[in-house]
Amino acid sequence: MTNELGTRIRQLRVRACLTQEQLAKRTTVSVSTIRRLETGKLTDHRLSTLRLLVEALDVEPEEWRRLTALLDRTQPVPVGRPPSAGESAPAVQQTPPAEAPAPARAEPLQVPAPATPSPGGVVGAAAESLAREVARRWQREEKHRRLHDPFPLPVRYEPAPAVLMDRPENVQRLPPEAPVRDLDLSGDLRTLADTYRTIESQRLVVLGRAGSGKSALAIKFALDLLAAPQPPLRVPVILGIGSWDPLTVTPRDLLVDHLLRDHPHLARTTPQGATLAAELVDSDLILPVLDGFDELAESLRGPALEALNETSHPLVLTSRGDEYAQAVTDSNAPLVLAACIELADLSVEDLDAYLPRTDRLSASLGSPGAAGVWGAVLEALRSPGTTAGAQLRQVLGTPLMVTLARTIYSDVPGNDPAELLDTARFPTGRHIEEHLLANFVPTVYRRRTPERSVPAPRQPNRDPDRAERWLGYLAHSLTTAGHEGHDLAWWRLGASVRTPTRILYTALLGGLCMFVANWLVLLIAVLAGYLPSVDESAAFTVAVFGLYSAFTFGIAHCVLAALRRAVAVPTQVRLRLAAVDPRVDHRPVREMLTRFGVGFLGGAMLGVGHTWTTALARVLAGTLPYADVIDAAIRDMLVFAVIFGLTAGLAFGLVAAFEVPVDIAAAATPMRLLSVNRGTAIRQSLVLATVVTVGLALCGAVVVRLLQPILPWKMMWPMEEALVLGAVGGLGGSAAYAMAFTAWGQWLTVTRFWLPLTRKLPWDTAAFLDDAYRRGVLRQAGAVYQFRHVRLQQHLARSYRETDQAPDM
Repeated sequence: MTNELGTRIRQLRVRACLTQEQLAKRTTVSVSTIRRLETGKLTDHRLSTLRLLVEALDVEPEEWRRLTALLDRTQPVPVGRPPSAGESAPAVQQTPPAEAPAPARAEPLQVPAPATPSPGGVVGAAAESLAREVARRWQREEKHRRLHDPFPLPVRYEPAPAVLMDRPENVQRLPPEAPVRDLDLSGDLRTLADTYRTIESQRLVVLGRAGSGKSALAIKFALDLLAAPQPPLRVPVILGIGSWDPLTVTPRDLLVDHLLRDHPHLARTTPQGATLAAELVDSDLILPVLDGFDELAESLRGPALEALNETSHPLVLTSRGDEYAQAVTDSNAPLVLAACIELADLSVEDLDAYLPRTDRLSASLGSPGAAGVWGAVLEALRSPGTTAGAQLRQVLGTPLMVTLARTIYSDVPGNDPAELLDTARFPTGRHIEEHLLANFVPTVYRRRTPERSVPAPRQPNRDPDRAERWLGYLAHSLTTAGHEGHDLAWWRLGASVRTPTRILYTALLGGLCMFVANWLVLLIAVLAGYLPSVDESAAFTVAVFGLYSAFTFGIAHCVLAALRRAVAVPTQVRLRLAAVDPRVDHRPVREMLTRFGVGFLGGAMLGVGHTWTTALARVLAGTLPYADVIDAAIRDMLVFAVIFGLTAGLAFGLVAAFEVPVDIAAAATPMRLLSVNRGTAIRQSLVLATVVTVGLALCGAVVVRLLQPILPWKMMWPMEEALVLGAVGGLGGSAAYAMAFTAWGQWLTVTRFWLPLTRKLPWDTAAFLDDAYRRGVLRQAGAVYQFRHVRLQQHLARSYRETDQAPDM
């Protein structure tokens, strides 16, 4: 059926004189989906995709019935003429199997189209599991942000200016001459999902000033879609785009990379060779909620809008109003097919209802309707003629500032919000905002007395000044080349260290690992009686090979830095011998071949180094004349390079063969992802050490036996000495690889050692980050942390730069 359907679509496309690219431009279907459909590689078909194609191909009603019959022979055959170009798809009229199909109608039915059935197979199961995980994650985040304590702030929205949205007939996807209906774009936090469902294009822009509640609105929107009785056609996935470079990364690749980062189990590959993340995106099963368009660099907003305008895929975009308006002006077009709403400020009535209920420390707590500590403030807000009341009303018009004020004054005894009315101290609203931002961190890190029954409190007491300095460094480290990133990823914290320092650090670390492994193996050999003692030549060999190893690892880091891959990304796999799902290809052959090639090159370099250090050691011991050292080294160099290269290549390839994507239980939170990577790195080291130790002895024996007949000199490969050499290479090489070239190793050596040593971060960095999240300074966005708001991040970074002028290491 799959091949027959794809063949028929290809015939119709050729009959219409269209290429795959031209057909993709006429529809919202990607070229890759069309190509996979026509070649029979698309196993999860969707009725909506078929409808889009027949709209563009202008097929006859009889052909439409044949195509839908091919799509699913077990279901009643849909009837009715196919939708014409630009016309909304007709509803499918179904008849019982025993009856003859009803005659085709002359016009489309004016009723909503039925929901697209969920795809089956691996991709369908992945979509369902992703929806459950997204719902759990944002429910947890919603509770953590206290959005319902005591009740959600009433964030309201209204239609944005018409110049910021597409024409109504385009938004409603109407055919020519069809009447335009009124689109209700007003509502509040509870109705956004319903408003979105009324937008035929399924493209929406949400505007609001800084701190107006756009991120909270996005969370509520995603949860409402997922909680609907009718499962959504697409899984809403919220992703921050502040670090997106639209000049190098397409929107599709951005979404795929985000899914792979936050949901590592989607790295599984389907029989077609694509990852589940890519299949979900290409099958139109993801609704991207792009948060933070305004956080893009100014020069990238126009290209980003143009990149989004190249497709008509459903999406939701959030931004500050001025930044989006400027991008629209620069691009000479808004987001195509998109409606646009704008968030309104909180009213005095909203504050009057909300702020008193957050005060649970005042003496008037038992008096219904009492204003508590907020009495004077609310009285000033109700007086429109006062300067203090007017500027404070402007400041407290956003949920962000209300939340900060609530934390500082409602949650801490003794703080009086009436000080915000002092116009001499706070002459403008900007001064009030800076005051709230500056006091937020010291407030949440105030000293608490732990209960005796709790031996390890969840939020240990930390010095507020030190905590603010560490948070300031984290905020400052996100600023690179004048562009602020917003994803605080644990594996990228080491990138704040200068590249020359990191190269030197990697070289010393690699050399130290090989040096310690050499001495450890020699000492074990002496204790076991294999060697009588460690002589001068052996000590010289250990020292020289350690220096050469340091040089090799330093060069490797230089190459990776030149390729912009010096910072390792978290592994998306774990080691497992048994297959989890026989329908999924766990590690492609291409991946194993790539690992083999990299391992072969690295092993060959170490083999060359071993050759020269051995030759020099023999000269020092008097067993090799100085005049013959070059000839001996060159003669053995090729053989040792092949032996070491094959051993390392086979070891890395074998490890890749046993790697499978992490399961859904490891869906990434920052600390969970760190734990998974720690376990994977340790297991990889143990496997590599064992395989290299045994493999070097066996590979050496095989290579020597194969080359001996064609070499003019006699070669010896004693098995006991080969095992000792393999143990050195296995222990030292695997430890150096794990410490210097894995995400967990870089975290351990740089973030857990070097940065605390230079007083940039605390020694318990992981606990500090988790504690900052629990206190509300940071928030979790999948596998990364983010500051509670970009305004807080900017304030902390600026304060750090003002108080610490010392250059970064």
